[in-house]
Amino acid sequence: MSTTNDLVAAIKKALKSAQMTYADLAQELGMAESSVKRMLAKGDMPLSRVDAICRALKIDFADLARRVADAQPQLQELTAEQERAVVADEKLLLVAINVLSSWTLEQMTSAYRLSEAEVVKYLAQLDRIGIIELRALNRYRLKVAKTFRWRPHGPVMQYFREHALLDYFGGAFDGNGEHLQLVHGTISRALAPGFVERLQRVAQDFAQQHQTDQKLKDSEREGFTLILAMRSWELAAFERLRRVGTAAGA
Repeated sequence: MSTTNDLVAAIKKALKSAQMTYADLAQELGMAESSVKRMLAKGDMPLSRVDAICRALKIDFADLARRVADAQPQLQELTAEQERAVVADEKLLLVAINVLSSWTLEQMTSAYRLSEAEVVKYLAQLDRIGIIELRALNRYRLKVAKTFRWRPHGPVMQYFREHALLDYFGGAFDGNGEHLQLVHGTISRALAPGFVERLQRVAQDFAQQHQTDQKLKDSEREGFTLILAMRSWELAAFERLRRVGTAAGA
């Protein structure tokens, strides 16, 4: 939830973008520079003052409010209840996956047998669930971080384990830009978290590239699904052959 501190931070950032000093703002407001500094330090100002600051910055209050909202910490993970709401309807899950990929309403209705009214309905549901903030003209702002992940033991991952894993890994992975490699070995337990961090960076790079490439034409882009995983594991058939008391990979 936004606070007065968030509002003041947005004002300060707007001042910097406008290349205005406290002295410049004080002159626009007809106040002493010390009074402006004190006002922003305390965050104590009426709405009329905020409105005057917006006029000085040449922005409207709605724009300032959007900046405050955009600066809010983004969700790294949903609650189990939120995830259950998402998987309760496969069409809602489809739209949720699409918004995580920054698809527009027009792209969804073009690619899938979904009407505009259906997509709008599901966008409104995702707004209520907390994944997006629905805005005018059916645009939206994601409220989840680039590093967002579904709960490891949550309803969505359970859905994918039951319905998607065999389908995904049943592919040949021999197309352009496709790759599947299985590597097994024993390493220091202390080093294992470092490999996980590298995998997370790859995921972040993929997500960032996705955002960057949104400016390209649809014909220049192709949808890919990247799955990264690392766990202490051995094939059940091998594990059954183990001598009692020996560790996996020993």
